[in-house]
Amino acid sequence: MLHPNGFCAGLFDPVARRLASSGRFRPVGVDLRGHGGTDAPPVADGGYGYAALASDVLAVVDALAIERCAVVGESLGGGVATVVDLLRPGLLRKLMLCEAVARPVPTEAAPGGENPMSAGARRRKPVWPSRAAMVASYGSREPMNELAPEALAAYVRWGTVEHDDGQVELACPPEVEATLFEATAWEGGAPLAWEHLSSLSAPAVVLAGAKSWLPREWFEDQARRAGAPFHLVDGGHFFLQEDTARAASLVLDIAGVA
Repeated sequence: MLHPNGFCAGLFDPVARRLASSGRFRPVGVDLRGHGGTDAPPVADGGYGYAALASDVLAVVDALAIERCAVVGESLGGGVATVVDLLRPGLLRKLMLCEAVARPVPTEAAPGGENPMSAGARRRKPVWPSRAAMVASYGSREPMNELAPEALAAYVRWGTVEHDDGQVELACPPEVEATLFEATAWEGGAPLAWEHLSSLSAPAVVLAGAKSWLPREWFEDQARRAGAPFHLVDGGHFFLQEDTARAASLVLDIAGVA
């Protein structure tokens, strides 16, 4: 399970628990570099292309001796999932791409430039008095207020680091999140994932939120390029976290099919 930019594998915790209880899956969430419990390479090193992130995913797969798996990729995680298939054909038996960031042309500003998403990330408050304060604030404004309470709590739990004085700090530094928003426009970002959609070694299913702020056409185009079914789900960009029971059912129905 590969998460959106700025979040962490723990965002999937409520869904993963439901999947594990079904007995059909061994859920594995991966913190992409710079997120959750990972190290954050210096942004100046340029180590935030999709291939670098996908290589990290493959390192986890190898460490766990996973020979084949299905992948749920959400937003940034969907673009990275596509490149995982590029780097190791045959590993994935199914791709569930949920508003994946995979586009034929730059979706953000050119390298070195800034766009609204990266600018917003740089303004993000990095340190909070407590996790409770963070939940109260995030839960009162869009789009986080659309998340199910257990999903928001999971993100705040796993996406922060607690200090000795009780304060909590974002595990994904705002500058890393901003850099990744910009990296989607790099040749090794969203365009790389887009190019590979037509050559996937595993079947894919493309999903989009009916109320997402991103254009539906992006994901319809992905489905056509991949020769994949397209599903419209009630909800926004983070529809998987808006209803965790529904999300688990979607994974069971889609990723559980060989």
